[in-house]
Amino acid sequence: MPTTTEGSIAGRSKGAKSRGPNQFDSHVGRRLRAARTLAGISQTRLGEAVGLTFQQIQKYEKGMNRIGASRLQQFAHILNVPPSYFFEGQMDEGAAIAATPAVDEIDAETSGRVSQRQAMELVRYFSRIDSKSLRRHIFDLVKAAGAQPGEVAGPSLEEID
Repeated sequence: MPTTTEGSIAGRSKGAKSRGPNQFDSHVGRRLRAARTLAGISQTRLGEAVGLTFQQIQKYEKGMNRIGASRLQQFAHILNVPPSYFFEGQMDEGAAIAATPAVDEIDAETSGRVSQRQAMELVRYFSRIDSKSLRRHIFDLVKAAGAQPGEVAGPSLEEID
């Protein structure tokens, strides 16, 4: 590993504290939280599945602690996503992560926007509906309710399925 000065690696002094989580660790943590939420698994259950506390899962999700490769593989298996899922949305060569702002639950509710958590829960429950016909009707209802005046309708659920 190239060193830049005696006792430092890549410009960071020995023992120097970083100013918050690394942007890539934060991105992986947000993806972990999204996959966990979509799977309907609590932090406690995920932690128990890999032998950790829910506090450790929280630290991973906030990007405060880096997730090792073997642990990431465990999470991918439990959450039924490919390991590459956790890196989707990152730019190449150390560039900044593509904008994926976390939506604050309170701000979303007071402004009338749908929070990220609400959207993920909606997708999770929608995917549990066995009846293709019922899914199509619900999809059409939500699409019609959310359409702006004069907006051209998107694809129907039949085109998506």
